[in-house]
Amino acid sequence: MTSEAGQILEKLKEKKAEYEAIASTDSSVNLENFDNRIITEVLGPERKYEELQQQLRADAAAREAATTAREVATAVMVAEQSRKYDELKLQLQHMMKMFQQS
Repeated sequence: MTSEAGQILEKLKEKKAEYEAIASTDSSVNLENFDNRIITEVLGPERKYEELQQQLRADAAAREAATTAREVATAVMVAEQSRKYDELKLQLQHMMKMFQQS
């Protein structure tokens, strides 16, 4: 068992003892889903942390994908501009040759 699992089990045992102590002195305590409430209370923040971590990873991946898409679009635009420039340069050279021949 990992140290993290051991710590969680220890927290679960402590919470169970706490709930049992309350239940033994207060008859109005509802013991239905007793274990589930303890587990939710102990693991709740850690689960929320994991959910937030997953959301942050998803957001980072989405930002990275958007950045990549922008970079690709920019590269395509630069290539198109370069192609147009080369085409115009070639036309100009052709026109200059025609004027020199006449």
